[in-house]
Amino acid sequence: MDKPLAISMGEPAGVGPDIILQLYGRRAELELPAFCVFGQVAFLRARAERLGLSVAIAASSAEQAGAGFADALPVVPVEGLVPDHPGQASPVSATAVIGAIEGAVAAVLTGACRGLVTAPIHKGALYRSGFKHPGHTEFLAELCANGGKPRLPVMMLAHGGLRAVPVTVHVPIKDVPGLLTRELIVATVKVVARDLRGRLGIAEPRIAVAGLNPHAGEGGAIGREDLEIVAPAVAQLQFEGVAVEGPLPADTLFYPTHWAKYDAVVAMYHDQALIPIKTVAFEDAVNITLGLPIVRTSPDHGTAFDLAGTGRASPRSFIAAIRMADAMTRGQAGA
Repeated sequence: MDKPLAISMGEPAGVGPDIILQLYGRRAELELPAFCVFGQVAFLRARAERLGLSVAIAASSAEQAGAGFADALPVVPVEGLVPDHPGQASPVSATAVIGAIEGAVAAVLTGACRGLVTAPIHKGALYRSGFKHPGHTEFLAELCANGGKPRLPVMMLAHGGLRAVPVTVHVPIKDVPGLLTRELIVATVKVVARDLRGRLGIAEPRIAVAGLNPHAGEGGAIGREDLEIVAPAVAQLQFEGVAVEGPLPADTLFYPTHWAKYDAVVAMYHDQALIPIKTVAFEDAVNITLGLPIVRTSPDHGTAFDLAGTGRASPRSFIAAIRMADAMTRGQAGA
């Protein structure tokens, strides 16, 4: 029997638990692979009742989850208080939210589960409880390092053959130029190239690098970062044998016909990468973390507090995230 995927329950006040419960109820119809949820049995039962879902839920270990998946949603219990208050995030739940992530990562690292799918978290509530990491991805990188130096985690949003990667992520836009270095761009593109080959089965990945400034700086006339930082990084990558082009003007690079020429586009900052992919695939894109020793995917949406507890949240991105993690761990995720 296949090992299950691990799913962390995410923010209890958000839509993550709702969608997980709904998808378990539709597991046969959607032909979903086996998965186990790291969370709390009592909370998930309460949320299922609130949603009017008839879903069997049973405490389980990760090792036993695959065998029991057909009969009940296997939940690997975590410690902490989890109130069922949709739309009302509270630091009270932080212990359970963090514990779910830690437990799910550990299960994948030890081989009890074969990949990780994370439901959205609410960083504001975690920060109020003392959470120190800039975001979900950085926390995962530290957990995977197991006390050593974390690898460079790289965020990629993907939909079919369209993939976008930001070099800088959750930082103020005013800080982006100072954070961009040739070394960071080179390291990011190398991670993308390696995992396009190793995780997604693309033998000879083609990568485009977007410029930071309008028109990629027009040779230094509109800012010198593209001339002095981005272009040397691209030149170094080309010298080292990476099939990369840039810096290219972002306003035309993401036109779908141009975008489709490449296996991934590496952009300089969060919104430069995420606005295009969410525009063309808001409900279907998948967030994939590259650079980790494990497969990790996530839906590309947030907690959607206004929809929590209503049953109206779209499950499409979560379905895509589960299927992508399944395909990646089976070596079937190529374009």
